[in-house]
Amino acid sequence: MVRQQLETGSIVDGFTIGEKLHTGGMASLWRVSKPGIDIPLVMKVPSILDGDDATIIVGFEMEMMILPRLSGVHVPKCVAVKELAQQPYIVMEYIQGENLLNMLDEAPLPPMRVAQIGAKIAAALVDLHRQNVLHLDIKPSNIMIRESGEVALIDFGLSRHLQLPDLLEEEFHVPMGTGPYISPEQILRNRTDPRSDIFSLGVLLYHFATKMRPWGIPTFNRALRRRLWRDPVPPRKINPDIPPWLQEIILRCLEPDAAKRYPSAAQLLFDLQHPDEVRLSERAQRSEPSGILATLKRRFRSATRDIEAPKDVAERLATSAPIVMAALDLSDGMEPLAEALRREAARVLHFVPDARLACVNVLKLNRIAPDYGRDAEGRNIHMMRLVGLKEWARPLGRSQGEVTFHVLESADPAAALIEFAISNNVDQILICARASSPLRRYLGSVSSQVVAQAPCTVTVVRLPQSGAAPAAAGGEDNTA
Repeated sequence: MVRQQLETGSIVDGFTIGEKLHTGGMASLWRVSKPGIDIPLVMKVPSILDGDDATIIVGFEMEMMILPRLSGVHVPKCVAVKELAQQPYIVMEYIQGENLLNMLDEAPLPPMRVAQIGAKIAAALVDLHRQNVLHLDIKPSNIMIRESGEVALIDFGLSRHLQLPDLLEEEFHVPMGTGPYISPEQILRNRTDPRSDIFSLGVLLYHFATKMRPWGIPTFNRALRRRLWRDPVPPRKINPDIPPWLQEIILRCLEPDAAKRYPSAAQLLFDLQHPDEVRLSERAQRSEPSGILATLKRRFRSATRDIEAPKDVAERLATSAPIVMAALDLSDGMEPLAEALRREAARVLHFVPDARLACVNVLKLNRIAPDYGRDAEGRNIHMMRLVGLKEWARPLGRSQGEVTFHVLESADPAAALIEFAISNNVDQILICARASSPLRRYLGSVSSQVVAQAPCTVTVVRLPQSGAAPAAAGGEDNTA
């Protein structure tokens, strides 16, 4: 893999690189152009540097999967994507207009202006949710107001497509979102509820109406979790000019229990467009946060929700087809075993055509010595492993969504594979076994540990001792 150094005037796959617009922690943005394309374009390039968090790579993978499937005025038009093997990028429409972040200093805004902005964002969410996508990172910097007036949502690195695998949920066991805007269910690692976007929009409405964020800018998990049980200060106590109908809308969006929020962005949109028809409850006249008894009850319920963490949509997706996990060793000299594993994967997928294949590799971390994110030639190791998984799976001919790729980082490869299988309800594991040796017999091999502890069927693939064709080793399995 050789990454091309981007600079103004260089050409990448026919795109002429223009000025650099932005450099962030996750990606950089460049103006680009190409003959035959008459709309303004921007190229998004991920920041893949030594020591980068792996979420940058996985988030970019998610955006490459999701953005080309979206259409309409509420999203940027996707023009081209380039995978990670060489110079990864996404080329999309450059949206001409105003970023909502620039409007924060104008708060507090007049109530009708708050409602107008909220309605534009709600309309974009209606369109997005109808395309089976949850944004899950609604915040001012991810919202553009086009010159024509419509809102366009950008940056789908934390998003979820309900008909595609969710790589972020599968690989990372921490809440994904932006502190001030993240919903309670996202904090509980449930990324399946469209009402999470409604909660985040409620935070925006609160800010534009009061010039304050309902829970400040939390930086620790303990502070994040307070929104599971603690009310914000009612907006009208901060800004008396806020009418009851707007407080009703804002506080309904911010309910800790998603069942008490608007059931859809379409219903929220209706209320924002028809303030005279908003049905008022006690929220509209609330002057103080809930009392200590109500707060304690919510806190107790939040502890129960933390255990149950409902994932109805995820469960329906998981049961629609089995998940087959191929645990691949990409070490030098393992090519014959990798080929044998691919043949076994093809055989399994032939008999179970609806199965999803999860290709997994473990990047082993040192227990004591420091780890480095690049190899001797300066290449990003995590990304190289991801490219290797994709090359291994390419001959299987599986389409996007039918196969996913995961590079796990752990000092204990067997434990990482088992945890992945448990977390993602894997139905069958295919794993290679290296040749036996005294040291491996003494320490125990990764494959033997997986066979002993995995919660599902495990098929171990070995190379034959003679010149016969490689085959699975007698269907070793473990069903716990």
